[in-house]
Amino acid sequence: MTLNITLFNVSKFITVAALSAFLLAGCATDKSDQKKEARYDKYTDAQLYHKAIKQVKKGHNSVAIESLEALDARYPFGDYADKALLLAIYTHYEAEDYASAAATAERFIRVHPRHPNVDYAYYMKGLISSNESVGFGDRYFPMDRHERDQTSAKKSFHEFLTLVNRFPNSAYAPDAKKRMVYLRNTIAEAELDTARFYLHKGAYVAAINRGTFILDHFDETPSTEEAISIIVKGYRALGINDLAQDYLLVLQHNYPQSKLIVG
Repeated sequence: MTLNITLFNVSKFITVAALSAFLLAGCATDKSDQKKEARYDKYTDAQLYHKAIKQVKKGHNSVAIESLEALDARYPFGDYADKALLLAIYTHYEAEDYASAAATAERFIRVHPRHPNVDYAYYMKGLISSNESVGFGDRYFPMDRHERDQTSAKKSFHEFLTLVNRFPNSAYAPDAKKRMVYLRNTIAEAELDTARFYLHKGAYVAAINRGTFILDHFDETPSTEEAISIIVKGYRALGINDLAQDYLLVLQHNYPQSKLIVG
């Protein structure tokens, strides 16, 4: 019994000692963080902003973000508050912290909806979503664009569309339009890939529906020609030859040199 009590007391002592060490470490960390934050107190908002710009130019994105966060915390309504947010969007994006970049862009749009540079925030939202579609696995195990989940690509397309519709004269509108063409073609190719899969598996109704969807929503993309061909094959496989012939005529009319024309 005495031995057990002794062991219990030792165990209790170790637990208390460990807890004390943890609390002391926490206090040390807090003091370190406070000291780290205090070093920014001597800077004005202008100095913090220009300091961040220099850091970005050197590629020191994490340090630049610290400067911008310090500016935001100390001068939330200062002359450089809006500029700091815009630079933070870019800096987070360059650091591949897309979640923070998107959140900062959203915040800028919410706080400064009529700012002369709000179009930049909308443009960056499109870029961020586009880059989000390329995940960790895609970087190390490359795959065709159309094989990836297209959710982010669709989101990016609609964000660029919002920019173009709201700010048709924006300096970013021409590039946004080019990216929209690319995204539309990519999404259409993904739909086409699904239609091919259904046709190969003998799911002819599903293949026809997917091909028709491409014609309705992604006409004049490189996927249109094969989508019509899949519809023709699908209707023929179902024995609906009159509709198959109608779509064959459409294919022959629009793509007279097509190698996909079914004889």
